[in-house]
Amino acid sequence: MQVQDDDKPYDDINITPMLDLAYVLLVIFIIMTTASVQGVKVNLPKASASVSLAKAQTKAITISDSGQIFLDAYPVTLDELEQRLRTQKAVTPDFPIIVKGDANVQYQKVVDILDLLRRLDLSQVGLVTGKQSS
Repeated sequence: MQVQDDDKPYDDINITPMLDLAYVLLVIFIIMTTASVQGVKVNLPKASASVSLAKAQTKAITISDSGQIFLDAYPVTLDELEQRLRTQKAVTPDFPIIVKGDANVQYQKVVDILDLLRRLDLSQVGLVTGKQSS
């Protein structure tokens, strides 16, 4: 009969708890990343027909109900917006722009944005609207 020696070092490492932790962290990272890409929430006006301008280089200008201007979900002033659009135009001369204005925003804010786009000679402009309910 053979007796096991209890003084022998333990040489197997159980990695199951580490894998469980890695999977949990991966799931949390995926959820947090997709939650932060949402953009700025605005109440869009309704239109009967719409056309999609979605492309890779599309810039989104959003005007919230308080009148705050956002470029791709980052708050900017009108001067900063002009500077960033000029920089983008130098890189990509003919890129599409979509303008999302809240239904409750002052119309003058939207006109100011459209006037800025005209001054910069940016012609691929689309106005985003919500779907009209029947």
